[in-house]
Amino acid sequence: MTNTKYKYNPGTLSYEKEESSFKTKLLTTLGYVATGVVFGGIFLVTFLYFFSSPKEKELQRENEQWKLQYGIINKRINDMEKVLENIEERDDNIYRVIFEAEPIPAEIRNAGFGGSDRYKGLMGFDNSEEIARTTKHLDKLSKQVYIQSKSLDDVYQMARNKEKMMAAIPAIMPIAKQDLTRMASGYGYRIHPVYKVRKLHTGMDFTAPTGTEIRSTGDGKVVEVVNSRRGYGKHVVIDHGYGYRTRYAHMSKYSVRKGQKIKRGDVIGYVGSTGTSTAPHLHYEVEKNKKKINPVNFYSSDLTPEQYDLMVEMSSAANQSFD
Repeated sequence: MTNTKYKYNPGTLSYEKEESSFKTKLLTTLGYVATGVVFGGIFLVTFLYFFSSPKEKELQRENEQWKLQYGIINKRINDMEKVLENIEERDDNIYRVIFEAEPIPAEIRNAGFGGSDRYKGLMGFDNSEEIARTTKHLDKLSKQVYIQSKSLDDVYQMARNKEKMMAAIPAIMPIAKQDLTRMASGYGYRIHPVYKVRKLHTGMDFTAPTGTEIRSTGDGKVVEVVNSRRGYGKHVVIDHGYGYRTRYAHMSKYSVRKGQKIKRGDVIGYVGSTGTSTAPHLHYEVEKNKKKINPVNFYSSDLTPEQYDLMVEMSSAANQSFD
């Protein structure tokens, strides 16, 4: 079938061949082209939506590889964190306990980093949150490792000073152990000998004849030599370091001076009944970090297990104190 078009001419009463103008032909051609472009665009968009280009496939493979590697890195970070937690646990509850050191507070070990803009440069990417989270995790782990490293340096130094520390910590009885039956009153609530009321007795009383030698229970330095008619009477306080102090009260006289360095076993004075005392005896106190504690726990170097059990039993008796 021909595409030639005819138009009826009433003047000649005949059909004449219709000739298309250039403009018409151009518009027709452009219409076909536009239609082709539209359908081609639709096809291209549809194809790209459902099918990836070789370059996109390569980027997708790289992205999957990146996610895999990132997962491995995070797992290693978590593993290192568990190892560090184990070291921290042993440090606080074993190493530092052995050397009478306070554990490192959790708020110091787990302290974060200040500043809301610290990770601002990591934002604005597809995986910004994951990158920022991992970076924060690494920063926190790095700080914890640093703190633990400094703690182990302290423990190492304490280990080097262990011999000095063991010599300083109170560890013997202040009066010769030969006659343990002279231990009169222990630490705890006792009846006051003067006021006859129940009151906390902050030390241990050892009865002994006036003039009996009193010995320092650990190496240290004399920080107080007091001559008083009340309270502790004539008494001496020794600072042993490491948070320990001992007090020796109601002396008849003392044989040391303030500032004098003392070795364990040195005679520092003699039993008496000065101050608020009802009979000749030694009132002995142990202080740790400014808190008075039971001296019965500090005779490990001076008593056999049987003697220690006897001392504990006697010190637990709810009797009347001598001061």
